[in-house]
Amino acid sequence: MTRSPLSRTALIRSGVSALALSLAATPVALAQDETAPSTVETIIVTTTRREENIQDIANSVTASSGAELAPFTEGGADILSLAARVPSLYAESSNGRVAPRFYIRGLGNTDFDLAASQPVSVIMDGVVMENVILKSFPLFDIAQAEVARGPQGTLFGRNTTAGTISFTSNRPTEELDGYAQIAVGTLGTINAEAAFGGAILDDVLSGRLSLMTQNREDWIDNGFTGEDNVMGSHREWATRAQLLFTPTENLDALFNIHGRSLRGTSAVFRANIVGPGNNDLNGNFDRDTVWFDSAFNNPQAYDSWGSSATVNYYMDGLTLTSITAVETAEGYSLGDIDGGNLVTGPGFIPFPSETQDGIDELDQFTQEIRLASADDQPTTWQVGAYYFDSQFNITTVGPNGGFPPSTTVRHKNQLWSVFAQASHQLTDRLEVSGGVRFTNDEKFMTGIVTNFPVQPVSVEDEQVSWDLSAYYDLDDRQAVFARIARGFRGPSIQARDVAFFNPPSVADSETSISYEIGYKSEPFDGRARFNATAFYYQVDDLQLSAVGGGGNLVQLVNADRGVGYGIEIDSEFVVTDNLFVTAGFSWNETELQDNLLEVGVCAQCTVLDPDADNDGFHEVDGNPFPQAPDMILSFTARYSIPAGENGEWFAYTDWFYQGHTNLFLYESEEFYSDGNFEGGLRLGYAGTSEAGRDYEAALFVRNITDEENLVGGIDFNNNTGFVNEPRIIGLSFRSTLN
Repeated sequence: MTRSPLSRTALIRSGVSALALSLAATPVALAQDETAPSTVETIIVTTTRREENIQDIANSVTASSGAELAPFTEGGADILSLAARVPSLYAESSNGRVAPRFYIRGLGNTDFDLAASQPVSVIMDGVVMENVILKSFPLFDIAQAEVARGPQGTLFGRNTTAGTISFTSNRPTEELDGYAQIAVGTLGTINAEAAFGGAILDDVLSGRLSLMTQNREDWIDNGFTGEDNVMGSHREWATRAQLLFTPTENLDALFNIHGRSLRGTSAVFRANIVGPGNNDLNGNFDRDTVWFDSAFNNPQAYDSWGSSATVNYYMDGLTLTSITAVETAEGYSLGDIDGGNLVTGPGFIPFPSETQDGIDELDQFTQEIRLASADDQPTTWQVGAYYFDSQFNITTVGPNGGFPPSTTVRHKNQLWSVFAQASHQLTDRLEVSGGVRFTNDEKFMTGIVTNFPVQPVSVEDEQVSWDLSAYYDLDDRQAVFARIARGFRGPSIQARDVAFFNPPSVADSETSISYEIGYKSEPFDGRARFNATAFYYQVDDLQLSAVGGGGNLVQLVNADRGVGYGIEIDSEFVVTDNLFVTAGFSWNETELQDNLLEVGVCAQCTVLDPDADNDGFHEVDGNPFPQAPDMILSFTARYSIPAGENGEWFAYTDWFYQGHTNLFLYESEEFYSDGNFEGGLRLGYAGTSEAGRDYEAALFVRNITDEENLVGGIDFNNNTGFVNEPRIIGLSFRSTLN
């Protein structure tokens, strides 16, 4: 495939993944329409820490522009709205709007502890967001999001055995620009965003200020206390200020400061809403009502801020880059874990359970330095070093200081690594690349306030990650690639059970080896894009969290091995000048391989796994990974009708379908989801005013069919579950400021 010239101002367009197989016949229509001039737009990504055409890299990557992400959050949804929107990407949380857990190709971590390590790394403006609280920073004024599947452990140094999710904000420019938008919807939903930027000192200093607020009123009743509309709200504010300093042609420095404040309802747990013996939401489920015996109604409050400095110094054929960043956070979430009460249930609840977890004094410092060669050489290379330091306190406490007794532990993590990567154009058609990274990872845990003596725990490991790839142009519009990569995730410490009179647990490092072959194309004279990847991976000493079960334990364990394999398809089609469609598909098969691994299981459900030795723990060998959908289908389409010289009427729709997803390590008749789907619709008008400002007004609906999907569960006490967001109907308006 012919290499495309790179541009820092390239317009970014994405194949936000969707239903590729069902559109296999669509290109036939494209081939017959020889007069339509439109082509798919070039997508520039930074997965290799360089700006490259997505079609020219030997990796399975999906990229989305901020405009394409906007409909997903317009109705009040958060970062979890990315779940099942991209091939092989899933996300969920049992902590409300904080602590999202991401999964790529089925590989993730279901642990709800605030110190949990995740194999998917989230990167915002070049900075790793390691703690789960930091991963939940709101999405606004985003230029691009990139999902890179498979180990990315050469150029990214934090826990990337599954892959990376990278977000890039709109940067300051010399041009005066910005936008303002507001959306108003049902359930008291109000979302507003604005950004403004431009030159402060010509050719030397420019800036950009971005703001957002996302709000919803309480809409869930507490049937036990008789209170109406006491849960379900969120009030979130976030801001980002950036200064771009360019004193000379050889130097630029981007300074970023950002913060957020969240107040609202944590996850809403619902007692006995599935089973027994089946997975259907039963008569105990009422979307608008819960029956909590708690007077607190699951509150949640978090605050965070951070800053970074990204400095580039350009020398003769070389670029030296430094990224220095700090992140802080604090807050808490309280939950009525049993999801009901002992008097009216609903259903049988053996004992009440309510706990509050909070994080305090989270301080993360990161420093990265890279030296890279110029992009326009037959051989390109980059070398660098990375340092990570994080520490925070986690406090677990029962209601009013009761059971469990207040417990505080302190976690520390220090990591350093060095890396190198090179690519060489062997022939006009063949490019080969390789990289290596050495990482040293140390973690420490100490008890500050505990109900029994807890000895300090420390773990450490050092490993080498690497990758090799080859990319071959078949012709100007087709290419194939192959990639093999080794990933590493450092050892972990889980101290959640210290609050429940159990010692902390430890998991050894996990390592992975991944194999990919792929095909990339832009057929029909560039009016379509079709990319496909087949993969197989093996994870040794797979880190898992045995959560819940009748013993109510949260313990880290290692499985001997986990394997996964499947296919991914990204595609987009300019069907006509007025109709644009994106489509994608993924099929993932995962399997735990450890004939000795046993876990606790639910107390009130039908377990399918055997308990061969009758010790109350069931074998999970051969089970799929938890929260790993075996299939994801998604689809978007936009159709427009020109109106006058400068406007158009448009209709936009998006849908996803999620296949069978087991919720826990064990399998049961109750705790899984299958066939979950959701759709959205936007109808509106977009145009340009006489003053030259672009604007758009639209009617939108999220979860248009008001699906009630089981997305998670709690199993130790009763068959508690939680569900997706309700249908939201609203109006939105957006206008550019230039």
